[in-house]
Amino acid sequence: MVAKKIKGNKKIYGTYSNRDFNEPIPENRFPETGMNARAAYELIHEELNLDGIPELNLATFVTTWMEPEADKLYMENAHKNFIDNFEYPQIKKEEERIVNILSRLYNAPEENDFTGTSTIGSSEAIMLALLAHKWNWKIKMQKMNKDYSKPNIVFGADTHVVWDKFAKYFDVEPRVIPLDKNTMVANPEELIKNVDENTIAVGAVLGTTFTGAFDDVKKINDLLEKLKSEKNIDVPIHVDAASAGFITPFIEPDLKCDFRLSHVQSINVSGHKFGLVYPGIGWLLFKNRSDLPEDLIFYVNYLGDEMPTYTLNFSKSGSNIAAQYYNIIRMGKSGYKKIAENMMDNARYLSERIKEIDNFEIVSNARHIPVITFKQKNKDNFTLFDLSSKLRSYGWIVPAYSLPKNADDTVLMRVVIRESFSNDMVDLFIDSLNSAVDKLKGNNKAIKSVSPRKGHFVS
Repeated sequence: MVAKKIKGNKKIYGTYSNRDFNEPIPENRFPETGMNARAAYELIHEELNLDGIPELNLATFVTTWMEPEADKLYMENAHKNFIDNFEYPQIKKEEERIVNILSRLYNAPEENDFTGTSTIGSSEAIMLALLAHKWNWKIKMQKMNKDYSKPNIVFGADTHVVWDKFAKYFDVEPRVIPLDKNTMVANPEELIKNVDENTIAVGAVLGTTFTGAFDDVKKINDLLEKLKSEKNIDVPIHVDAASAGFITPFIEPDLKCDFRLSHVQSINVSGHKFGLVYPGIGWLLFKNRSDLPEDLIFYVNYLGDEMPTYTLNFSKSGSNIAAQYYNIIRMGKSGYKKIAENMMDNARYLSERIKEIDNFEIVSNARHIPVITFKQKNKDNFTLFDLSSKLRSYGWIVPAYSLPKNADDTVLMRVVIRESFSNDMVDLFIDSLNSAVDKLKGNNKAIKSVSPRKGHFVS
């Protein structure tokens, strides 16, 4: 977010100020003197209590809980600057191990010299991947003595805003394909219709933030193969697997949406989503070392050793990498699969409970990832935006939003089921949802619901 200038000279009074300091502190200016450590902690602690409760935040994909051992490793490595490879070589080795583990998880051919890097999150990973594809396209056009001043990139309106940011920041024409109202993703044929020799890459998403739906990567790949065969236009696919990268390989291993497809050259995934690590950690993987242009890698002689770096930022903590490696070796494929299946079961259970509520229609039913969206069947005397606000009064954070162009007349509510959201919490949420709906309709009677599980009552 962009910070704004705040006028005035407002002061902050601590909740326990009379115990440790008597003078208030300025809110938007550097205080002239410091204060007692306990007082500073309490002041900030009490203020942050006004934030939403992470466990009740059904809007976020981001991990809000890790095991105590992962927490411990996180804190033990929080002060290590990852870029200092010479001083902290082991954390760099763990990054390399994870890149190899994930590349193989996404079926990179063993004969390939695959490569990758950790990032702050999937946004940085996508920026870096698309920058590499732009560079490769530019080199190709230069070799053919063709104009390389007008690159474009093709993706659907179901993508994250970072795709638009990339196009703006790196001066690439965005060709954004509207959503298909039936599939809630971009139509593959429409994507390929917009591809030409100036296209640096086609974007495909596994788990859109709007509905959790998947682009048909296999279909897109088939159409690009046909385009290459007929017109000799060879365009890579970048797969944005931010949400699904730690779900799909474990519960749908036969779904071809990764490096098994000929045009998929790069994939990103968020470790801080279903990779079960606190923010921010993402991963960028290239099928071939040649997909990452050498010209974009900087070799920095810094603090004792020459280090290759391919990132938009420079400094970051090593804590997330340690926690990611912990999760991988702690749980293995079987552990991640068990957690993913449990989240999917809870998501589908929530879907069944929502269907019981009058005038709600399920739009996405956790087909690939544990995300449920629903809408109102008919107009009511309240909107889903009203419902979102009312649910906040119960502590639940549930977003309501309109879909992008071509489906912008549809308003949805979305619930993301994370590892910490159990069947019991589903029942509690449904009680709050029923109560909120009832009050918005003007009926304030007490509500008592019965779970489908025998003997489980909630009042």
